[in-house]
Amino acid sequence: MKSHTQYLWFNTKKRQEFINITPLVQEAVNKSAVKEGLCLVNAMHITSSIFINDDETGLHDDFSGWLEKLAPYGKEKYKHNLSGEDNADAHLKRTVMGREIVAAITGGKLDFGPWEQIFYGEFDGQRKKRVLIKIIGE
Repeated sequence: MKSHTQYLWFNTKKRQEFINITPLVQEAVNKSAVKEGLCLVNAMHITSSIFINDDETGLHDDFSGWLEKLAPYGKEKYKHNLSGEDNADAHLKRTVMGREIVAAITGGKLDFGPWEQIFYGEFDGQRKKRVLIKIIGE
């Protein structure tokens, strides 16, 4: 069995962004030389997310609006922020959007349904954060 580990780093310009990382993950699969296996992609920070969905701008705007209604930004809104933080909303948004994905690798390619893409979701950006890619298989 082969194993490959790779890290991606992000430092977004905005507090909240969605970045399509599918090509970067496929590059890691190519480097791994795994033809049949699994690929884990994991956000290594508690205010960012990894998720699979459609790469459509309107949908991304809908995610942003919906998340802001669920957990609006605001220092005075959350007990977590009493300790001097201002990112409690980002922790909640990450919980909703998810920590990681696992995708099948078939024939050396990420095996997706129609329109599926992998996204990095940032909810407390403008600082350096890490994403783990772990690939195992034959």
